[in-house]
Amino acid sequence: MGFWDDVERHMVRYSGAGRFTPEVIVRAEGSYLFSESGRRILDFTSGQMSAILGHSHPDIVATLRRQAATLDHLFSGMLSHPVVDLARRLAESLPDPLEKVLLLTTGAEANEAAIRMAKLVTGKHEVVSFARSWHGMTQAAANATYSSGRKGYGPAVPGNFAIPVPFGADGELDWQRQLDLSFDLVDAQSVGALAACIVEPILSSGGVIDLPLGYLAALRDKCHERGMLLILDEAQTALCRTGTWYAFERDGVVPDILTVSKTLGAGLPLAAVVTSTEIEETAHERGYLFFTTHVSDPLVAAVGNTVLDVLERDKLDLRAAESGAFLKDGLRELASRHETVTDVRGRGLLVGLELTSDELGAAVTRKCLELGLHMNVVQLPGMGGVFRIAPPLTATRQELAEGLDILDRALASVS
Repeated sequence: MGFWDDVERHMVRYSGAGRFTPEVIVRAEGSYLFSESGRRILDFTSGQMSAILGHSHPDIVATLRRQAATLDHLFSGMLSHPVVDLARRLAESLPDPLEKVLLLTTGAEANEAAIRMAKLVTGKHEVVSFARSWHGMTQAAANATYSSGRKGYGPAVPGNFAIPVPFGADGELDWQRQLDLSFDLVDAQSVGALAACIVEPILSSGGVIDLPLGYLAALRDKCHERGMLLILDEAQTALCRTGTWYAFERDGVVPDILTVSKTLGAGLPLAAVVTSTEIEETAHERGYLFFTTHVSDPLVAAVGNTVLDVLERDKLDLRAAESGAFLKDGLRELASRHETVTDVRGRGLLVGLELTSDELGAAVTRKCLELGLHMNVVQLPGMGGVFRIAPPLTATRQELAEGLDILDRALASVS
């Protein structure tokens, strides 16, 4: 029996489509993956949009070796220096009043904890999110997720409402009117128990859609008028990915609760919920419970501290902004020569490239892999295929140019 025979016999197909990438990856370093067959593949998704420092970053490797040899895992009620240090440093990187931190493992878990906290603090249960949202696959997170995965699993939890994503060509979308109408409908359906609104500042699985400037402030006001808490899910946008430390900085809007995950562990399972002292105090007084096996684990917390060290030392926020501008310029140049490309959008090193059809996107994805570039395309109604391009923040200009060249050849071949 060979590797793929074992895959066929033993692996649960968990992606919906049921397809695994047809390469066996045996090693990764920097911006590249290396397959068992000896191929080198440029990684334009940072693993699962997480490895912002590239693969096997030497500082992360050194931290893992040191920390695993001294203190890896504890009883959930115990604390250690890496955990408390990371909580303090996250708070210091954020504006007031965000200063209370809960360290967990995944984005779904962090969103679950945030929604649970919002329900307890407000005494209400209804949750609003975008119609193209992705917040995770656990209960509350999945019920606030609308981009996929809703059909076939029975009834959703009562009190979850979807609102339209503010997306349209420049000048063609009256987002303020859309937002007003959205909350008119929410109010009509609510039983008077609106607890929270959870959104991504840039919808990634929703097609790399950046919220219009001013939208987030208006959404915050809609929430606060109704006594709701605003939760921002920055799983993919936090920690320099968009050219600033946090995506919400552009809008000058501070959420009531912030969740970060993928980028915090740079590829390892680490997530955080950050909120104000006032909200944490109320939650505590009401008996807030979110007790997990790997809450406050020292091993991944030490990695999180190293991630912050590298981001600060190497000024990766500035580098992401500069590299993102180079990447977008290159993609716009491709768009000028390939009629199948209909839009280039995004911020920093989270860029969307929209094609005329999802079938074309799938074909280009396969061709890119054949040529040595890993890409990810999302397929949603009303859009063609949209590539989510998110190279490591450490990617060099030469590596970005290599990816653009392969994508150019793939578009030409498939078109």
